[in-house]
Amino acid sequence: MAKERKSDLIRSIKNKGKNVEAEMSFFDHLSALRIHLVRSSIVIVLMTIVCFVYYDFLFDTIIMGPHKPTFWTYRMMCRIGEYFHMGPGFCITNIPGKIINTEMAGQFTLQINSALMTGLALGFPYLIWEIWRFVKPALKDSEKKSATGFVFYASLLFLIGLLFGYFIVAPLSVNFLSNYSISPDIENTITIDSYFSSVATLTLCTGAVFELPIVIFILSKLGIMTPAFMKDKRRYAVIIILVIAAVVTPTPDIPTMLTVSFPLFVLYEVSILVSSKVQKNKLKAEKEFFKN
Repeated sequence: MAKERKSDLIRSIKNKGKNVEAEMSFFDHLSALRIHLVRSSIVIVLMTIVCFVYYDFLFDTIIMGPHKPTFWTYRMMCRIGEYFHMGPGFCITNIPGKIINTEMAGQFTLQINSALMTGLALGFPYLIWEIWRFVKPALKDSEKKSATGFVFYASLLFLIGLLFGYFIVAPLSVNFLSNYSISPDIENTITIDSYFSSVATLTLCTGAVFELPIVIFILSKLGIMTPAFMKDKRRYAVIIILVIAAVVTPTPDIPTMLTVSFPLFVLYEVSILVSSKVQKNKLKAEKEFFKN
């Protein structure tokens, strides 16, 4: 009886030691993650300071760009309309609506918020790199090899999404909403906060949506997503993509929705290919494992 009690005591001490070791390991991981997040925050803050210092260029050229008739997108539309003889309606030469500030600290708050959001967008690749550095040691060699280029592709897709959102989605939405009127007696007078939030949301949301192949890659690695499932649910994906396009572009006109939804359809098909490649590599690894 005494021996049984002694063995139970020893077993409980060992289990307690394992629990303490697991807890220490958990807190060590939290500490390591905190270091990576702190470094990312420092880079984002530095980017924000640079944007704050050079705010004249940021505001006049970048933020207010979609509200100017000389914006690149509008000039290209005029050239395309002239080349294909699409009529003067396709060429945008005027963006109506006066932009005003209605708050005492509105312009100062705008400078802070816009510099911060731009700094976050510029620091996103470094944030992804730090997260990758945190996750990488826990991966197997085969997983590290298959995930090669993760930071590059994630940053590239985000950049393409930003450019698409800024040069396509944002100007089309700004033009439509600025020209939309239910009565000639109502004049569009837009607050600067409303204008900036619209442009920033459209641009950043489009950049996030373009990360779809990366998300599918991770879900496929975890076994949550499969190419067969994505192919089977393609018709539902079409509806979801159209809904996302309707949300991202607050304009009810069909051309704008199709312009936004087309790259999303392409991204979905690319995601199916990514998921197929992941599944193929899994099956190959399983065959090699059972052979050995």
